Amino acid sequence: MTIMFGLKNTTKRALLLSAAASVAMSTPAFAQIDEIIVTAQKRSENIQDVPISITAIPAKDVNAVLTGGGDILSLANRTPGLYAESSNGRTAPRFYIRGLGNSDFALQATQPVSVIMDDVVKENVLLKSFPLFDIEQVEVLRGPQGTLFGRNTPAGIVKITTKRPTHELDINLSGSYGTYGSSNTQAAFGGSIVEDVLAVRVSGAFLRRSDYVDNTFTGQKDVMGGFRDVAGRVQFLWTPADNFETLLEFHGRNETGTATLFRANILTTGSNKINSNYVKDAVAFDGGANNPQAINSKGASATFKLDFGNVTATSISAYDVADGLSRGDIDGGNLVTGPGFIPFPSDTGNEYDTTQFTQEFRLASNGGEVFNWQVGAFFFNSTLEALTDPGFVAPSVLFDDKNAWAVFGQASYEMSEETTLTVGIRYTDDEASLHVENAPGGPVSDVDVQADEISWDVSLNQELNDDISVYARIARGFRGPSIQGRDVAFFGAVTTAEAETINSYELGFKSILAENSVRLNGSAFYYVVNDQQFTAVGGTGNNIGLVNADKGVGYGFEIDAQWAISDNFNLTAGLGYAHTEIKDENLAVAVCGSGQCTPTDLTEVRAGQTFAFVDGNPFPNAPEITANFVADYHRPLENGRAFIASFDGSIQGKTNLFLYESLEYNTSGNFELGAKVGMTFEDDKYELALFARNLTDEVNLAGGIDFNNNTGFVTEPRIMGVSFRINK
Repeated sequence: MTIMFGLKNTTKRALLLSAAASVAMSTPAFAQIDEIIVTAQKRSENIQDVPISITAIPAKDVNAVLTGGGDILSLANRTPGLYAESSNGRTAPRFYIRGLGNSDFALQATQPVSVIMDDVVKENVLLKSFPLFDIEQVEVLRGPQGTLFGRNTPAGIVKITTKRPTHELDINLSGSYGTYGSSNTQAAFGGSIVEDVLAVRVSGAFLRRSDYVDNTFTGQKDVMGGFRDVAGRVQFLWTPADNFETLLEFHGRNETGTATLFRANILTTGSNKINSNYVKDAVAFDGGANNPQAINSKGASATFKLDFGNVTATSISAYDVADGLSRGDIDGGNLVTGPGFIPFPSDTGNEYDTTQFTQEFRLASNGGEVFNWQVGAFFFNSTLEALTDPGFVAPSVLFDDKNAWAVFGQASYEMSEETTLTVGIRYTDDEASLHVENAPGGPVSDVDVQADEISWDVSLNQELNDDISVYARIARGFRGPSIQGRDVAFFGAVTTAEAETINSYELGFKSILAENSVRLNGSAFYYVVNDQQFTAVGGTGNNIGLVNADKGVGYGFEIDAQWAISDNFNLTAGLGYAHTEIKDENLAVAVCGSGQCTPTDLTEVRAGQTFAFVDGNPFPNAPEITANFVADYHRPLENGRAFIASFDGSIQGKTNLFLYESLEYNTSGNFELGAKVGMTFEDDKYELALFARNLTDEVNLAGGIDFNNNTGFVTEPRIMGVSFRINK
């Protein structure tokens, strides 16, 4: 494969992206970088003052990667340490931070990375997939966040903040149209209803792509690959008094489209390179009904804030519901034309209905000079009804119920003008239950799991001078116990995993350099996960089950840099390295059932199935290297016009796809580039541009299915087109 700029491996490419940070250290300043405000500690703070490894992705960069119909998965590799993937398409993203995540495709699976949207946790993957539009910024918090954000945050948080209503008139409209009829249209309107008392903001998005993939087995043309995704949000901000405000938010979504397209035998035995069986615009499915997918979701939240002077009380109530379906030809082909050898067909469908209710109460001090604190309580309930239809027996129905409650507190104390100590603690009680109806293998009794745990963190921040600080952080987090019942529909058993805990250690620095033209932040980390939860997927029967490894270990670093090279040219770059390793000498999992893959681990045969010992292996879907950059150029012209150009890219280093290692199921050197060039008019009120996503049309392996052939699935194709923006 030809490598960007002629470099021959992932490490060299990643180092190239970080070179800008080193150059910036010795380059005279010509411009100033902007202050970045984050809410990582549920307060508005300068990112330089927060003793946590954080990257804040501005709305401009988020919108760039979404141009042409991208979804939340487009955030993968766009900041150090963050990865995302899905074998269920646009409706079920799975996130990983510092190598920690969960590859379980069951909808009731718990994840160690939490998505928080406007201070509301989105626990189920169906809720995490809500489209991104009218965004203020996205914050990625690395490391355990169990004190303030609670359950299932041992890896970190993706925190999404949308634009709030204001009393200023604000009208925004943007759109794009490109290859395969891909489009992303967003609109927002906001302003005052009653001056200084009641404000409103209405926003929405319409994303689509035409079907462009043929089914050569049935002879149907252009029947897969497309989608239609409509979402909206309405917010009311009521401030009847100076010390009281209420924010009411309502949102909804309707999406129909194509589930992930699995492609049979696109990997050749002995190699992880995608072969000629992959054809971008064609598959040969004999099942799956052309892989339909749909989701309908809606929800509401109410936030009340009352300022008592020295203390502010906050209440956040939220309710979400979602239902839909997904179906797929899992073997990725057919028994007649393949491609390649397929021993038996597999066609699986799911229908689901989920609800979530959360309630948080919080009291927080109002910015004391020396001592600040906050205390609170949190309640969580989630239900899921999922019908799984394997196609050869009657469907099974799973009823999943999760409940959790917690109390928490955090305090920061300025020991001196230069030194700040922050301590937090949280107690959580977490339980889950599963009920199964119509199990083909016989009756299944109800399964219940429960755990209670204390999470905590301690950090010390030391200012060396006005521009440079260093910090140390120790944190303990946990993920609640899990139940996996998908295998019941395939004559398997319900499996469970006990709660996992993590102890994380982090050293970092934050700096503003070169006369405020360079921001350079970095961190190094080491963590140990005890009783780490993994999902063993695959084998002869395409089984899925939960296991606990004795331990998991990870270490590495992240670097974020921003350089205002001039008033017209800005460069942002990031580099992350994460080494992960399973520590369990006795843990063995089933390997590929087709006999076409090549395991490299120590193996043994049990009842006709080959098992691999995974001690020492990396975690699944844990890239060793993640790197990104954005180069943004703006040249003013006459009469309020300006020429604009931007170029962005991301790199994903070596990534193992399963618990066991093989020559086939891993990726190395995945990268994507994007670009935009155009003009703005009337002092940036209007914009017209040409854009490209996946500029070089890379075919990057995103995942695999290993149970009866070397099936894989890939990332999005190249999308090129035109975009516009109007700001009033």
